[in-house]
Amino acid sequence: METLDVRPGEQLALVGPNASGKSRLAAAFAGRSGAKFITFRDSYGSYGDRSFFMQQRWNLFTLEGDPPSAGEQLRKEALASDDPQAALRRLDGLSALFGLSPLLDEPLVTLSSGELRKFQLTRALLGGPEILVIDNPFIGLDPRTRTALTHLLADLSASTTLVLVLSRVAEIPPFITHVIPVSDGVAGEKVPLETYLDAVLPPAVIRMRGVMVRFGERVILDRLDWTVRQGEHWALTGANGSGKSTLLSLICADNPQAYACDIELFGRPRGTGETIWDIKRHIGFVSPELHRAFQVDAPALDIVTSGLFDTEGLFRHPTEEQYACARRWMGEFGIGDLAERPFLRLSSGEQRLCLVARAFVKDPPLYVLDEPLHGLDEAQRLRVKRLLDRFCGAPGKTLLMVTHYPEEYPACIDHSLTL
Repeated sequence: METLDVRPGEQLALVGPNASGKSRLAAAFAGRSGAKFITFRDSYGSYGDRSFFMQQRWNLFTLEGDPPSAGEQLRKEALASDDPQAALRRLDGLSALFGLSPLLDEPLVTLSSGELRKFQLTRALLGGPEILVIDNPFIGLDPRTRTALTHLLADLSASTTLVLVLSRVAEIPPFITHVIPVSDGVAGEKVPLETYLDAVLPPAVIRMRGVMVRFGERVILDRLDWTVRQGEHWALTGANGSGKSTLLSLICADNPQAYACDIELFGRPRGTGETIWDIKRHIGFVSPELHRAFQVDAPALDIVTSGLFDTEGLFRHPTEEQYACARRWMGEFGIGDLAERPFLRLSSGEQRLCLVARAFVKDPPLYVLDEPLHGLDEAQRLRVKRLLDRFCGAPGKTLLMVTHYPEEYPACIDHSLTL
């Protein structure tokens, strides 16, 4: 740890298993560098208060006198600092940044675990430290609060160097620039975040760096950084017009602006000689735009079979084995009896099921499903949702799914991106 240097613009994470010595090394570094060090415990109560007992939060009437409010404690510490006026101004700014203002009049002991983190961060920053070392910032927090805290720390990283102590790779927030692995009390070499993640996580299926898409003066995607790794299952959310379909068009090789962006698909940068068909053969795709464009009045079996060739019609004669594969998938989706019926004479819901089966027929490594349950009745929605979990949630399969109905997401969803 003596060799650790934190350079301007860097945000660090010390990562290692339990009992690897991360916290001890972080505390030692903070002591030598003059950084502010705070630790979060999976508990409630006023930190450092030996009079705290487990039920105290719900038994305020047992306390002598009025317990101090969060605001009183913070103002007291600000006034005791070397520059009280600057600390008070900083308190006002931090309270606004962290959304702490509504909590300042509440007794400190009544704050929730997430609220206590905001309180501790504010207290630690009153003196304006250049470096803040935080041990276990996300322990004990629900997903929504973890996300909120990540955003708060990202905002904070614009003005303060952060060193986070973490036990899980999945907890490393995207604003971190470098990682120091720790094992048996020894800090390893500092490496860029992307290099570290590529070494310890499955390979990236999609990697976007600073992606921007605009049409005229309208910016659709603005400096988007996004990595999707093999075996991850993503929910892609956002309001109408937020850029979801545009993002998917970059992935599925349908948008020519992809060539002007820094995008890697399946480990290969766009524009390095791959064809549209090289990309599409790895992807099972369905979307409202595809449905509208599919004006092929061929038998439903041919529509599903065309997914093997990534065409909007069947322009070659499939083998019996390929036809049998398409029939099996139609059976899975409950539309086996529609095989010989013309596609354009099916109901909208039946057509959508054919197109979903078409996306699955080649058993691709990546599923890109934009509103796959659109127009389906309740029984069919439940059936398809179960199939999504069964096939998209299989080991090694990667899923990107868009829907405006959260209840439609399969249980295998483990990541989300909101535009």
